[in-house]
Amino acid sequence: MVGVATSRSESDLSQDASTTTRATILGVVAALAGLMFGLDTGVVSGALPFIAQDFHTSARMQEWIVSSMMAGAAFGSLIAGSISTRFGRTGAMMGAAALFLLGTFVCTFAPSPAYLICGRVFLGLAVGVAAFAAPLYISEITVESARGAMISFYQLMVTLGIFLAFVSDGFFSHGGHWRWMLGVMTVPATLFMISVLFLPHSPRWLAMKQREGQALKVLRLLRSDEEVAQAELASIEARLNRDTGAGWNLFRREPNFRRSVMLGIILQVMQQLTGINVLMYYAPRVFQAAHFGTSAAVWATTLVGLINMAATGVAIVFVDRWGRRPLLMLSCAIAAISMAGVGILLAIGGDSLGIQIGLVGFVLLFVAGFAIGEGPLVWTLCSEVQPTRGRDFGIGCSTVTNWAANWLISNTFLTLMATLGSSGTFLLFAAFNALFIVITLTFVPETRDVSLEAIETNLFAGKRLRDLGR
Repeated sequence: MVGVATSRSESDLSQDASTTTRATILGVVAALAGLMFGLDTGVVSGALPFIAQDFHTSARMQEWIVSSMMAGAAFGSLIAGSISTRFGRTGAMMGAAALFLLGTFVCTFAPSPAYLICGRVFLGLAVGVAAFAAPLYISEITVESARGAMISFYQLMVTLGIFLAFVSDGFFSHGGHWRWMLGVMTVPATLFMISVLFLPHSPRWLAMKQREGQALKVLRLLRSDEEVAQAELASIEARLNRDTGAGWNLFRREPNFRRSVMLGIILQVMQQLTGINVLMYYAPRVFQAAHFGTSAAVWATTLVGLINMAATGVAIVFVDRWGRRPLLMLSCAIAAISMAGVGILLAIGGDSLGIQIGLVGFVLLFVAGFAIGEGPLVWTLCSEVQPTRGRDFGIGCSTVTNWAANWLISNTFLTLMATLGSSGTFLLFAAFNALFIVITLTFVPETRDVSLEAIETNLFAGKRLRDLGR
């Protein structure tokens, strides 16, 4: 379909193209992968204190229980690109759904910490594959005018999963029923598996596999009219016909592609250095450091999940109105200030009501700041800046980096707290958030209302990274 002629310019078609109701529904179904991601991320926070009591685990073993999922996710994201290329984005999500069920079963009936770690590695593999495939699928079925909101919706589902896991943990915490906390994940995992059966393949993946007829059929379902579908397929094929290789070969030969890969890696490292997953995994421990009781700490953690979800909804509303850069810089500033506030209050110490209220307030402010930008927009940008032939490889590199950094932080946080102290640890995270502002100003492009093909053209033309959307 490369030679299809149209009566309107590509920019006109881009403006006319609107995501159909069907495309939106398919994007929402794919975003259920984020729900599973969030559930398995959040559930360990409330379960960990009771697991530690039952198995008499040390702080170091608790770090391994938490971080084992990140190690699995790092490996899962490493192989996700090849799985996604061979079986499609939907095939990758189906494999992830099966791993979610397997991991949940092993964790629920684990007779020892070793089995629990094994089960969480399976869950990590599932998360790594799903976190790669779902945002990629959403970016490839959605038009540019709604792409930011739809990928941010994936992040909203992550936060919904975290919140629901915290709520579930709160209810089961009264009896210390950590196996129920973990076992209830079977229900959403089954629903996710069934839902993926109804997803068509991505038109870009079908075009990569030279299945143009099927790609056009899917585009007809997703776009507003026949002319838009034909023009988009022609644009996709034009990019695929570039004789620059794919994946590693493209990375080795093309310095401009190396720039986009490095940008994705930098963004993912900085997202993890914000400190968000410290709160997601160890929030009860943080609140206990401020003299909260165990049950009160779990419910305070639930409030963290609620704010995280609500603020991500704000990002969905404004990401395609304000743009990526302004929202991201605002997010970084809020996160830096609030992390500094947490560090200062922990340095003051004491168990007064004022200190406790102030600590909760700064934690919630940080979570809100992260959720409006640093959380969803990093995933959005990482899926937008990679060229078609290198998208699997580029997103794979950034996703592996995300989970490797996640593992490193989750595996060392309790040790870091013991070494630097609670106050010093959070002041360090405040500094990292401030550094993220500088990185955003220097490297991050504004991609609002810009087609993936236009971003790719600018990349290979050698434009500066921050100018890819111009």
